[in-house]
Amino acid sequence: MSYNAIMTEASIGILTVSDRASEGVYEDRSGPAVNSWLEEVLTSEWTSHCKVVPDEARTIEEAIIELADRVGCCLVITTGGTGPSPRDVTPEATMAACQAMLPGFGEQMRRASLESVPTAILSRQEAGIRGSCLVINLPGKPAAIAECLDAVFAAVPYCIDLVGGPRLETHDARLVAFRPAGSEADLRSARAREGGA
Repeated sequence: MSYNAIMTEASIGILTVSDRASEGVYEDRSGPAVNSWLEEVLTSEWTSHCKVVPDEARTIEEAIIELADRVGCCLVITTGGTGPSPRDVTPEATMAACQAMLPGFGEQMRRASLESVPTAILSRQEAGIRGSCLVINLPGKPAAIAECLDAVFAAVPYCIDLVGGPRLETHDARLVAFRPAGSEADLRSARAREGGA
């Protein structure tokens, strides 16, 4: 990542996976909930790219690839399709689209959700990397979105640093992004603030 990437506006994909929302049977509330959470937490410049697709593995995979490769998103957050029912295929589509998986994200989100509902163990959320894009699966229920993002997002900006994406900054009073002291991304940020190269 170049020093200029520190100041680059981030593109973030929000992908709602739902047969009924994609057909217009009901209004998508999960995607807007993700967008609202990001607006509350992020201080750096970013633009959202929202899509709603049905619960079809190939369609979900193609949407992730489009957002990561063609739109240039550094982060794609999916919502929906993570349960055990036959139509819940978002994890499979995510694994097909990604080159490397990050199981700690799903583990931490399930751990956090278990404090609210015992059925959190049924969730099959995944996270992975496609090129310089981080993909994270969230449940489809709007109430669970903030809970899951609060549980893992502190690690998201540094992960995006590591794969070559733009630097994401957060409202420290709301959520502190963790970057190891002396990390390359931390040093780049300090140099940029000082006007160095």
